[in-house]
Amino acid sequence: MRAVQVTEFGGPEVLNLVELPDPEPGDGQVLVEIDRVGVNYADTHQAENSYLSPSSLPLVPGGEVVGRTPDGRRVVALLNGGGGYAERAVADLPVAVDVPDGVDDTTALSFIVQGSTAWLLLRRSTHLEAGESVVVHAAAGGVGSIAVQLAKAWGAGRVIATASSAEKRALALELGADVAIDSRAEDMKGALIEANGGKRVDIVLDMTGGTVTDQSVASLAPFGRLGFYGMASRELPQAIGPGSLLAHSTTVAGMWLPHVFSLPGNVFSQAMGELFELAAAGTVRAVDGGVYGLSEARAAHEALRSRGTTGKLTLDPSR
Repeated sequence: MRAVQVTEFGGPEVLNLVELPDPEPGDGQVLVEIDRVGVNYADTHQAENSYLSPSSLPLVPGGEVVGRTPDGRRVVALLNGGGGYAERAVADLPVAVDVPDGVDDTTALSFIVQGSTAWLLLRRSTHLEAGESVVVHAAAGGVGSIAVQLAKAWGAGRVIATASSAEKRALALELGADVAIDSRAEDMKGALIEANGGKRVDIVLDMTGGTVTDQSVASLAPFGRLGFYGMASRELPQAIGPGSLLAHSTTVAGMWLPHVFSLPGNVFSQAMGELFELAAAGTVRAVDGGVYGLSEARAAHEALRSRGTTGKLTLDPSR
C-alpha cells in the first residue's frame, strides 16, 4: 500500500511517500480501508518528536481515519500510535465509531479528535455555565471552529474569538462568535477585557502558548478557568505559582485527549454521540479546510505550521 513514512525526525521535509506492506489487525482490532485521513497539528509534533508521547522511528503519522471495514461498516477511528497517512490502517474496535448516514467524511474526521477535544474542554475542563464569557483562541482552526459553535449552543453569554487574519475573524463571526479580535494583539489581556465590555473573562480555551497564554491567564475573572490543550507557538508560558492562582481564584486545566479513555463510563462515545446529534440538527458544522493528496502531505503540514489554514484538513489516499 501507499503510505507516508518518517525515518528521521524533522519538519515537513521528512514526510516521504513509500510503499509498505498492508497492516494486519490483531485481536480486538479491525482493518479500515481509508477514504480520508484527518490532519492535526499534533501530527507536526509527532513528525519532529515533540509530542507529549515520544515517537519512535520509522513511523507513519496520522491518528484519525474514516473508511470501511471488511464487513461494510463505515467508521471513523482513532489510531493508537499513528498509521493513518496510508491507504489502510488498523484500529482498536472500541475507538472505531460508526458514522451516521448523512454525516460526510470531513465532519466525521472533524469530530473524532478536534470536536471531542472542544467538547471535553467546555464540558469537563472548564465546566461552562450558561451566561459565561468564553474566549476561543485560533477560532478558525479545527478545534476552535467547533468550540465557538458549542459555546453558543450551550448558552455562553459572550463568545470572543481570536484569529490572525480578517478572513479568519469573519469565519469565526459567521460560526457564532459575538466579537473577533486579532490574535497578534500586543496587549492580549487588554484586548480580551475590552472585547468583553470592560470585564474580565470567565473561560479561555488556549492552544498557543507563550505570551498569549500568560496574558490570557491574566485576563481571567475570579473563578475564571483556562483550558490549555496545545502549544502551537512552541513557546513555553511563564510558570504560574500558587499565589498567582489565589489572587483571582484561577483554575488552569490541561487537557490531552487520550486521558478521556481513563475516565469511568464511555465519555468519548458520549461526546461523539452528542456531536453527531448537533450536526444532524444543523447546530454544529465542520469547516472544510481543504483536501490534499497523500502525496501532498508535506504541503498540508507546511500549511498547518504557517497558521494559514482554517477548519479541517484531510488527505485523500487515492491521490
